[in-house]
Amino acid sequence: MNIVLLSGGSGKRLWPLSNDIRSKQFIKIFKDGKGGYESMVQRMYRQIRAVDPDAVITVATSKMQVSSLHNQLGEVDISIEPCRRDTFPAIVLATAYLVDRKGIDPKESVVVCPVDPYVEEDYFRALKALSEQADKGEANLVLMGMEPTYPSEKYGYILPEGKEAVSSVSTFKEKPDVKTAEAYLRQGALWNGGVFAYRLGYVLEKAHEMLEFTDYSDLFSKYETLPKISFDYAVVEKEKSIQVMRFSGSWKDLGTWNTLTEAMEETAVGSAMMNETCANVHVINELNIPVLAMGLSDVVISASPDGILVSDKEQSSYIKPFVDRLGDRIMFEEKSWGSFQVLDVEPESLTIKVTLKEGHGMNYHSHKNRDEVWVVVSGTGRTVVDGMEQKVSAGDVVTMQAGCRHTIVAETELKLVEVQLGREISVHDKQKFALE
Repeated sequence: MNIVLLSGGSGKRLWPLSNDIRSKQFIKIFKDGKGGYESMVQRMYRQIRAVDPDAVITVATSKMQVSSLHNQLGEVDISIEPCRRDTFPAIVLATAYLVDRKGIDPKESVVVCPVDPYVEEDYFRALKALSEQADKGEANLVLMGMEPTYPSEKYGYILPEGKEAVSSVSTFKEKPDVKTAEAYLRQGALWNGGVFAYRLGYVLEKAHEMLEFTDYSDLFSKYETLPKISFDYAVVEKEKSIQVMRFSGSWKDLGTWNTLTEAMEETAVGSAMMNETCANVHVINELNIPVLAMGLSDVVISASPDGILVSDKEQSSYIKPFVDRLGDRIMFEEKSWGSFQVLDVEPESLTIKVTLKEGHGMNYHSHKNRDEVWVVVSGTGRTVVDGMEQKVSAGDVVTMQAGCRHTIVAETELKLVEVQLGREISVHDKQKFALE
């Protein structure tokens, strides 16, 4: 099975654990069966491999999420969007990537689905069936329609022509109000979960009708000029040869704190205590300080380096306009080599804690406007400063003046405190070099 996981968007509805870089699919709150926690993207990737070990998995995402994906999934195929242009350009780019870079026959089918629903293994068996249905060539597109459990205002609706497991599509409906959704359900409508399958050559043909490009490389170079348009609007709603396959298994869109906590296996993640008077309270704490809750009901408490949320669960759905008024400094970020957390911000200094994974290192780089000091807290590794290599371990201090080229490579997991000193501290003040 060829599968493209759409990993896009930024996360503000799950603040303070999500932000413009760390979307909801990267939050680790699900038990992994090994005593730790995994994120939505890790859970989905593991589930796909359990159902189809030979699946060709490609993640379509913006360049801002590449480091997080490598951090959590390791070396995985990624179709990188140079910028955000909605789902049609993203899916076309991923399709061209599979054909031109991965060498997959255009006659083969691919399944496209979001990376962040909460599902069980029956969902992935249904994806395989969806791919096999697309292989038959009875329709140009095969959608997965979710059997609705209530008249939701959050989803679009698919009206099938019949009640069979697979049937032709009569029409599509936009997100309705509750009364209209109730009428759709009486007509046998299905939720449109944004999951579909097609033969690769079909979408490439559609893309060439709408866009001027020759191959993947040409499309990538022109990506910023492509129109912002959804795949539903550009292709799905205009296609006449289209089928829908029913899915009645578990499927949840965990887009708010209210729905996310419903899927949590335990009431607390991280350091948290609740007394016996608490009811339906969930705590997710990423800070190294305890959280104590007493006498609360129907509340979510979330603490991260970006901030602290204490909210009634129902009210948590209305968080976005308040988060929009907050500052946009990212206080925690996962990178391909590890992670960093901002500890202190002053007018002319920034202090962060850096964790490097074993065998990984930073880019060899320099800064024009700031000095840096590294204090190794734990682990071993080696630094390269202006070409001079040196072993480092806990307690060692490394100083670097502005303009100095430097990097550090971890031999074991390595933790250090980095102090940046200067009047113009910026993430853009960085020049990369090849390490000889």
